Amino acid sequence: LGATGAFSETSPIRPNSPYSASKAAGDHLARAWYETYGFPAIITHCTNNYGARQHPEKLIPNMIGCALAGKKLPVYGDGKNVRDWIHVEDHAAGVLLALEKGRPGEVYDFGGRAEVENIVLVKEICALLDTKHPRASGSYAE
Repeated sequence: LGATGAFSETSPIRPNSPYSASKAAGDHLARAWYETYGFPAIITHCTNNYGARQHPEKLIPNMIGCALAGKKLPVYGDGKNVRDWIHVEDHAAGVLLALEKGRPGEVYDFGGRAEVENIVLVKEICALLDTKHPRASGSYAE
């Protein structure tokens, strides 16, 4: 999208990695089953989730774990990648709503409208840790 904009249900899907391509392939397969056989597929897309029991390699738990362990914070590249975030419980509520009230063949997007550069998010995490679990000296952001 670049520096501005937001995805919608009509945004083109242009995967740039094999992982993204496999997810897009699943969407296309579900749509084909709906169109060809009337299979009641509902497709949902979601932005980045955060919440309890998230895998430790994901950005937020990884930054918290590294900071608390006194390790360097491994921010990818220059940290300028922008991501939108939604709590996992809000995502789950959206999926349930799509199942209960959605129409087969339709696509539904879920997002938190909380877009932020990764580096900004990491600095916010550090500031929270400085308050909730202060280091002996200095800030986690150092």
